[in-house]
Amino acid sequence: MAYTVKNFKSKKAIREAIASGEKVEVFQPNGDLFGVKLPTNGEIALEGPHYPEPHRWYGTGKLVNGVLVSIK
Repeated sequence: MAYTVKNFKSKKAIREAIASGEKVEVFQPNGDLFGVKLPTNGEIALEGPHYPEPHRWYGTGKLVNGVLVSIK
């Protein structure tokens, strides 16, 4: 599971940011410790908001050149 760099509180907020042209980037917490690398292009699993808040949304996002272009 990955997070967006900006701590969005909902998927709706992410969709609005993408629609407005905002560059939405993602990261894998502790990815370096476990050897997990996010793809530059393709689908990824997302969740939020960031820990330690309880996760209230989960989704599948599409990355193009390392930038999130859509989320379901």
